[in-house]
Amino acid sequence: MTAPPLRLDDNQRRDWLRLSRSEGIGPRNFRVMLTRHGSAAAALAALPELARRTGRPIKAADPAAVDREIDAATRLGVRYVALGEADYPLALSVIDSVPPLIAVRGHVAALAGPAAAVVGSRNASAAGLTLAERLARALGTAGYAVVSGLARGIDAQAHRSSLDTGTVAVLAGGHDRIYPPEHGKLLAGLLERGAAISEMPMGWVPRGRDFPGRNRLVSGLSLGVVVVEAAMRSGSLITARFALEQGREVFAVPGSPLDPRAAGTNDLIRQGATLCADPEHVLSVLAPLREGPRPHLDDRAPQTASLWDEAEVFSAPPPRPDRLLPLEAVMPTAPRASQPHETVLALLGSAPVSVDDLVRASELTARDVQVALLELELSGRIERHGAQAVSLAPGRPV
Repeated sequence: MTAPPLRLDDNQRRDWLRLSRSEGIGPRNFRVMLTRHGSAAAALAALPELARRTGRPIKAADPAAVDREIDAATRLGVRYVALGEADYPLALSVIDSVPPLIAVRGHVAALAGPAAAVVGSRNASAAGLTLAERLARALGTAGYAVVSGLARGIDAQAHRSSLDTGTVAVLAGGHDRIYPPEHGKLLAGLLERGAAISEMPMGWVPRGRDFPGRNRLVSGLSLGVVVVEAAMRSGSLITARFALEQGREVFAVPGSPLDPRAAGTNDLIRQGATLCADPEHVLSVLAPLREGPRPHLDDRAPQTASLWDEAEVFSAPPPRPDRLLPLEAVMPTAPRASQPHETVLALLGSAPVSVDDLVRASELTARDVQVALLELELSGRIERHGAQAVSLAPGRPV
């Protein structure tokens, strides 16, 4: 039986925003804390004790700052949509490090249907811009929202070419800090039928390390990602890698071996991406996916490395969505006679072990193991690996 969508009132939404903006609480930790404590308000109240126990700088966001952010968002027509609410994009809800809240401006309905991303070089060639236009128009006509990152070059062309059918811009900064600044008019145009989303606070000026985080949302919203032009080590290749890890289709437009803007896309094709020389090459692959089951966390390739600076995100893996109780119904658990983190720590060594194996070996609940791992990670005693595996941190005694 499917649980009813989450519905937050204004006070609950404010608590969610405050918890998500708290120091030391990233997207994964947010869900662990919420599941453990039953509500964002209870999780906020537990932060001082968690900081004392782990010795790490964990501090709740200033309530006045949160109120100022809400006021600024309201004045700009931005609303916050929480994970689990009916308007939260279903495809995005199953990615790793899913944002607890997204700030949405424009038509939230643009996030409800199937979507495909078109990304590429900022220093795009004329041929690349022409193909991006053809792809975006064809995808829009076929009923897909075209997703991109509002960057110069291919991204901007994809947005411009799908204004009439609906396009979604994913921002690296706050809604009031558009980058690049000259795309403010383009953003205003796409909001007439599309939407813009961000996980960053109002007033946040994007930094270099914020763009890869944005890229995971571009791919996470989409059934597939088309890379039109990309040099080696470009941000578009990071988007493609996230797409693979999220179980999305990856398409790449081939180019001349003599053009450095084609080096990345040619390499994607060499690695197995679907060659795209015509919109039909994308539409034919996506057609059976748009009505089928949406991607699920377990369908992802294992995440082998962090692709952006997560210094402030302690990466406790989220529980599987289909194993989560409805958030309104989750109650704090009674303390155990023995501390779960001690039991988990005793089972760890230098060789990585999967979280599922820890649950089986410890005979603890999956939730208690997740919380124990969060505490151990915050105290610097464990190290995380790909495929949701953990080990003792090098040089750290038990």
